[in-house]
Amino acid sequence: MYTQNEILFPHYAIAAIRDVRGPQWRNFIDHILALPETHEASLAFMLLMIRLNNCLECETDSYRAMRGCEACAIQTLRRYKGDDEELIQLYEKALEDVRIQIAPTIVHDDQEFV
Repeated sequence: MYTQNEILFPHYAIAAIRDVRGPQWRNFIDHILALPETHEASLAFMLLMIRLNNCLECETDSYRAMRGCEACAIQTLRRYKGDDEELIQLYEKALEDVRIQIAPTIVHDDQEFV
């Protein structure tokens, strides 16, 4: 009846958007898919998609949510007016934001660094 949907853009949906844009995008997605889900680059990519898709405004009973995250992301990327380079620049900003958030929690040699 309903497709599987998430509250925020899920890692499993990344593969579905690989071929939506040009070769630079495909190479970028291949790089992200080769990383673990918890890697900072994967988290930054999911943050990018959360921002582009406006996931925070999505309601679980909306038409968009019922279609699923993959369909929403595909539509968002097809409608995006910028080029692949602009998307990657947005990703770089998301990566900076992820690094800012995780930096205080990095534990090394049983000490926490801020």
